[in-house]
Amino acid sequence: MSQMLVGIDVSLRSHHVHFMHGEGHTLADFSVSNDVEGADTLIQKVSRTAEKNQLHELKIGMESTDQYSWHLAHYLKKQLHRVLPHVQTAIYMLNARKVARFKKGYDTLPKNDRVDAWVIADHLRFGRLPHEMQETLIYDALRRLTRTRFHLTHEIARNKTYMLNQLYLKFSGLRQDNPFSDTFGATSVAVIEELDPEIIAEMPLEELVEFLQEKGKNRFAEPEEIAKYLKKLARNSYRLDKVMADPVNLSLSVILSTIQHMESQVKRLDKEIERMMKGIPQTLTSVKGIGPVYAAGLIAEIGDIHRFDDHHALAKYAGLVWTQYQSGEYEAQDTSRERTGNKYLRYYLVQASDAIRKHDTEYKAFYQKKFKEVTKHQHKRALVLTARKLVRLVHSLLRTKQLYIPKEER
Repeated sequence: MSQMLVGIDVSLRSHHVHFMHGEGHTLADFSVSNDVEGADTLIQKVSRTAEKNQLHELKIGMESTDQYSWHLAHYLKKQLHRVLPHVQTAIYMLNARKVARFKKGYDTLPKNDRVDAWVIADHLRFGRLPHEMQETLIYDALRRLTRTRFHLTHEIARNKTYMLNQLYLKFSGLRQDNPFSDTFGATSVAVIEELDPEIIAEMPLEELVEFLQEKGKNRFAEPEEIAKYLKKLARNSYRLDKVMADPVNLSLSVILSTIQHMESQVKRLDKEIERMMKGIPQTLTSVKGIGPVYAAGLIAEIGDIHRFDDHHALAKYAGLVWTQYQSGEYEAQDTSRERTGNKYLRYYLVQASDAIRKHDTEYKAFYQKKFKEVTKHQHKRALVLTARKLVRLVHSLLRTKQLYIPKEER
């Protein structure tokens, strides 16, 4: 069967395209603009070349660069089946890292768009390709929300770290030993924004207790003890000069309001994610600890579960695999996790694992076992290994569509 391979190097303003015959020689090499007109030009050239060379199979490949390749891939998927109904067409979204590694097999290739398009086409010729792209708009739409949520949660974490550094300048004692369970809770934030160490140190105890009870909505069991400890921290804290005090207060106020705004936007995303999840049949939420948001994060990144032959393939896709170091009779026991894989899927697996271990006895016991095996990075290591265990369950539930039954109820 005669075959044509189309390698496309995508970019913001234009795409470089290379047509390669299945036997390896070049059929065409050109650039098109990154818009509908450019895509139509590409389709016309593909159609003419296919007819001229009596081609029966067409493989198109491009690196999965998220936004820049998305429109082109879906446009070609839709239009080529109409223009070339008798040609077997497949579109592949290739991992950029794997393409780069494939290119290293050629010692003297320069780095430019023309060469990159040729490399992609040659990669298609050699095979070992991922599953071809499918029309999965529901997953794509959900992915926009879950990835935006991922971005915001990481920005919130960064801003909180920055805010804590600023807090040390204003109230060093509170940064060192905060008596409140949540530094970013309502009462703690009120103390940070409305009071200074000097004010707290001089404030009558009864007035400080009243302030804490008002801001904490009378939830403190021993407000007087907290007030006494807060006054002790205030007395032992460094004092800021007036020249520094106002800028630090303003900085804290701005960053706190930014955090609060971003947290409100995460809630907006969660609400829309939950709405969309009502239309997606799944059984992941039968696991206590996996709510609609975590389930959405997993489903959006996994897509069609049948792309993965087993849970090992899914774990590799998530980057939850460990390197092997073996030579002769020796095999290392202490190995590191491979720094590859889908970071979004790995994030939602880890977050879901952290929630599940608090409710499910089997996962709780597994987490505790892994926690006790080492003395360094105990929580992080145990959580990642628990996430790897969760991969097997997620793969099974998505394939079988069965409800999860906890171990004690089986």
